[in-house]
Amino acid sequence: MNNRGRFIAFEGIDGSGKSTQVRKLANHLTQHGHQVYTTFEPTDSPIGKIIRAIFNHQMEGDQRVIAALFAADRLHHLLHSSEGMIAKLEQGHTVITDRYYLSSYAYHSVHNIDLDWIISINAPSAALLKPDLNIYIDISPETGLKRLTAGRTNIEMYETLDNLTQVKNQYEKVFEKVGPSEKNSHC
Repeated sequence: MNNRGRFIAFEGIDGSGKSTQVRKLANHLTQHGHQVYTTFEPTDSPIGKIIRAIFNHQMEGDQRVIAALFAADRLHHLLHSSEGMIAKLEQGHTVITDRYYLSSYAYHSVHNIDLDWIISINAPSAALLKPDLNIYIDISPETGLKRLTAGRTNIEMYETLDNLTQVKNQYEKVFEKVGPSEKNSHC
């Protein structure tokens, strides 16, 4: 008998409501007796903290370095012996993540980085674990930006209308490239 949990990834531009939907789904599943592990990318690992420092303008990073850091953070996220997504799935948890490798494909290819290179550096993670369900939340960049800036004074490097528009367009190109098997649900 296979007791492996299910893996659900939420995707979408910043401000699309991924975190809210992750929480809502986790609460619903928990109320119905499921063991649920929620997570996000970048993680809180040392690698993830470097990524966040770059996003918050505390240090500089070339876009290729950021893409590689995300790939490393994701691999660590999968393989960590106790808190890794694979370990949690093997323990029977439903794992729900706010972002996975499709986010890297969309976000990093906006910055003139070859999409095939981005796919290749994320290939180890994709080979180890593909989501049982990808949920892409499709909203306008204007709505995303409005949600992001409500009550905030600090804006991260990717949180501009131009970037959100480009990322939204890139998601569509990514879905064309990876095919329908990676785009399970479009909301």
